[in-house]
Amino acid sequence: MLATATHESRPMHVTRADVSHNCRSCPARARSACAGAAADELDRLAGLVTPQQLMQGDTLIEEGDEATHVFTITAGSMKIYKLLPDGRRQVTGFLFQGDFLGLAFNDCYTYSAEALTDTTVCRFARPAFESFVEDRPAMERRLRIMASNELAAAQDQMVLLGRKTAQERVASFLLSLVYRQERLGREGKAIRLTMTRNDIADYLGLTIETVSRSFSALRGLGIIELDSSTLVRIPNRARLAAIAEIAS
Repeated sequence: MLATATHESRPMHVTRADVSHNCRSCPARARSACAGAAADELDRLAGLVTPQQLMQGDTLIEEGDEATHVFTITAGSMKIYKLLPDGRRQVTGFLFQGDFLGLAFNDCYTYSAEALTDTTVCRFARPAFESFVEDRPAMERRLRIMASNELAAAQDQMVLLGRKTAQERVASFLLSLVYRQERLGREGKAIRLTMTRNDIADYLGLTIETVSRSFSALRGLGIIELDSSTLVRIPNRARLAAIAEIAS
């Protein structure tokens, strides 16, 4: 079930003076599109970057706006979503450190992006970034891989929404966050949710109440432990995966 959006998008947060960036020491570089840039090209790449800091709830891009920039998340997390004509919202994904956003096949953004936490991004003017990438096949390949992964995630989302029960959807969602955390080099025994239950409901096509009941059911089975509304421990990952993969 899609929720009706009840808030207006907040404006883009102005870049703070104390925000700085060094491509050579960027913690997100190994997992970002910039990983395709050779070491001797990083200084030129840095010259294209405008670091930008957003506060929780700030809107980075809005669906329908002119796609003038692309972005790499260097710290924090974001949600991307689309608004339907009747005001309902569909969250289509959650993005974390190293993720790239803003690429458009036409002149406008096809989704909105909002900071779930205080978040830092590298902002690139789209023409300059595209020109830089055209001369660097390794970065083009990296972007193609990231686009391919994004397509695979969209296909998984279609299966999740079309075939899985509420409990299977929640289990799949939690397992995807575990995998993502491990790709970032962290242990997957516990995950901290940066998104609200409402965000999760909008992503999984459920009501908030159904999401809460599914969390409670998984806890009752001893598959997860809820230390708070945001910290989820995974004592039984094998059973979580078994539930998540029932309809795969």
